[in-house]
Amino acid sequence: MTDLQTRVAIITGASKGIGAATAKRLAQDGIAVVVNYATGREAAESVVAAIEASGGKALAVGADIGDPTGLAILFDAAEQAFGGTDILVNNAGIMELSPIAQVTDETFDRMIRVNLGGVFRGLREGAKRLRNGGRIISFSSSVVGIYQPGYGIYAATKAATEAMTHVLAKELGPRGITVNAVAPGPVETELFMTGKSEALVKTIVGMNPFGRLGQPDDIAGIVSFLAGPDSGWVSGQVIRANGGTI
Repeated sequence: MTDLQTRVAIITGASKGIGAATAKRLAQDGIAVVVNYATGREAAESVVAAIEASGGKALAVGADIGDPTGLAILFDAAEQAFGGTDILVNNAGIMELSPIAQVTDETFDRMIRVNLGGVFRGLREGAKRLRNGGRIISFSSSVVGIYQPGYGIYAATKAATEAMTHVLAKELGPRGITVNAVAPGPVETELFMTGKSEALVKTIVGMNPFGRLGQPDDIAGIVSFLAGPDSGWVSGQVIRANGGTI
């Protein structure tokens, strides 16, 4: 890998939640960061401002990862601003929960387009454009393994992410590029909290041996390790980061 001070990372969906925490953590590690957003421009620019205020380098770039051109836009921006890309974090995703019998075609298509299509295009673009010795980290979920009611389509997209991770790790190994996935359990983000009652959240907290929800920084630290030099012998793996819930 290139020196820590010259590495460049693209993080999809980095304007809030886990993505924002990851962007700030990687910037602390001396990595220049492309902060992607789809609609949250002000939030993304706030993340960039925080990184720059701490002496880091960052750039906010708007692109819809569900669009076929979205990932190319991000890699082009990274090359123009920082000279290339070493790390890709496929973080962006959506979660719309419903029993399978009630899932509409529109919901199904939207989740496949963003959660599966966006990650696929990220993996494809990364395979072509990452510098040798790079890192690809995608986000799965700990719902893959417990298959809770209501999570059918969401879990399916994440299971596909894990499958592609295992395959691409073998394809990119000769170039020294590691490919891994992080599968968080419940994390206190807008994505997770939306639509959940206080009682349901309390029940979920009670299932965790630590007695709390995960926090974005808990996950960002794992991404930092996988993006760094000490993880060079870790590839094709899925790390279930859920505080022992599963």
